[in-house]
This record gives sequence, C-alpha cells and structure tokens, in this order.
Amino acid sequence: MANENQFRVKTRFIATRNVKEFRETIDRWVNEDDVVLEIGCEWGTTSVLIAPRCKELVAVDISGECIERARQKHPDIRFEVLDAFDVRAALRLGEQFTKVYIDMSGLSGYRSLLDVISLLNMYATVLRPQAIVIKSGALKNFARHCIAWPCEPRR
Repeated sequence: MANENQFRVKTRFIATRNVKEFRETIDRWVNEDDVVLEIGCEWGTTSVLIAPRCKELVAVDISGECIERARQKHPDIRFEVLDAFDVRAALRLGEQFTKVYIDMSGLSGYRSLLDVISLLNMYATVLRPQAIVIKSGALKNFARHCIAWPCEPRR
C-alpha cells in the first residue's frame, strides 16, 4: 500500500544513456563539498574523474578482483567491495553521501527498467543524496516520455 512518505524524497535522478554522457555529468553535478558513492566502479576509470572534483569518494564494485586492481592502479582512492542491492552495506560505509553515481552492467536494457527504478528508490529513500546519476538507456528513454502531472498541494 502506498503512503505519502514515499513521495517526499527530494533526490534528483539524472539518467544517462552511455559512458560518455555519464562522465559528462561530473563537471555539472559534482562539487568540492560532495561526498560521492560510485557504484559499479570496476577498475576505477570513472573514479579518477570524480575524485578530484569532490571532498571524498567511495568507489564500490561487487567484484573483489576489480576492486583489487583498482586499488593497485589508484591507491589514493577508497575502493570497497559491495553488492549494490545491499543498501545496508552502503550504510555501513559510514558516510553521508550527497551524490551517488551508478554504472552497473545490465541496467540499460528495457527489461531492467523495474530493477533500475527499484534501485534508485532504495538509495534515494535510505541514503537521501541530493542526486543520483545513473547510466541506463532504458531509464533515459522512459523519462523522456514521462510528464509529471501538476497537482495542487493538499490543504
């Protein structure tokens, strides 16, 4: 059953189609006061673009091998193993994240749209960041066709 609390999330969702668009958002959405969680960092290629723009970055991936390689290549960045669908593990990282970047394999196809929306809502509700940037062509296409109905606030 729906309740009004689920509609009070103030997080902005930025949907990008590909890696180029995903990385282009960094200059606009990340600033020096941000604490950023990057989900799906793989070897840290995008992490090195985010890190100098923010106060702190925690880059995570489900693959221990990827994290080990990222730590070797970029020892100045904090890398952790984390399953993105375990939001409690993200909470245990001990940071108040202001921005979340998500680039996970399999989230761009149309069949993954419900997973994407679920993931976004979960992170927005639990972490309450200002913005979540996600690489998902399916979400970007879906959002292009959405129009939010302007309703009057209840009195």
